[in-house]
Amino acid sequence: MPQPRVQSLERALDLLEALAGADDLGVSEIAAQTGLVPSTAHRLLGTLVARGYASQSPTTGRYLLGYKLLELTSGVQDRLGRLRNAARPHLEAIQAETGETTNLVVLEGRDVVYIESVSGTRSVRLHTEVGRSIPAHTSGAGKALLAWRDPADVASLLDGAPLAPSTPHTLTTLAALQEDLAKIRRRGYSTDNEEHELGVACVATPVLDRAGRPLAAISVSGPISRILHEETPDLAGLLREHAEAVSAALGQAA
Repeated sequence: MPQPRVQSLERALDLLEALAGADDLGVSEIAAQTGLVPSTAHRLLGTLVARGYASQSPTTGRYLLGYKLLELTSGVQDRLGRLRNAARPHLEAIQAETGETTNLVVLEGRDVVYIESVSGTRSVRLHTEVGRSIPAHTSGAGKALLAWRDPADVASLLDGAPLAPSTPHTLTTLAALQEDLAKIRRRGYSTDNEEHELGVACVATPVLDRAGRPLAAISVSGPISRILHEETPDLAGLLREHAEAVSAALGQAA
């Protein structure tokens, strides 16, 4: 069931996202980008300025992000920093053994975000941009993160909008995805069989906390012929070994 939404909060977040995409903006520019009437944009901006989340130039009257946001993001940055530092040596070790691109991914709403990556060294290799986000249901890493969540949580997260296809192989119904997630949980690893990009495959396993909840996922991606074959379970075992070591390095009992 879709989560309730607060219109005034969504409008304020739209303003912050608009400001994040530019050095500074005038009220009319912000209104045009967010679809708000200028008077509403001006009123919301006044509140954001008063709380420190936006600031206004005294000379030009234009708006930009405020430093208060750094306080909100510092905890996230610290948490991601610990996760990346713990995982980086293992991503490098997996890449050295396989030659393929290895990634560290976290779940953000209905999407996954790549927070660390080590590029492959083989002649045909993938390059993953850190900070890139893609729909969770289209990726091996995303499905690894979803498979270790309660099915009811997954339904609540994903059932509010259609599961858009990225390729003809993408699972686009919640029922089909839930069936696949149950198989992934039993098997211990997930795969992406051209579900996000044609010709590309992925194998992934989750990094779990002491309660068995997924913190992140480690994945290996590359051309389908090099990823999905009779030795895929061995590759998954390698990923699982390193994922458990990352959990231990974070002080968890995976």
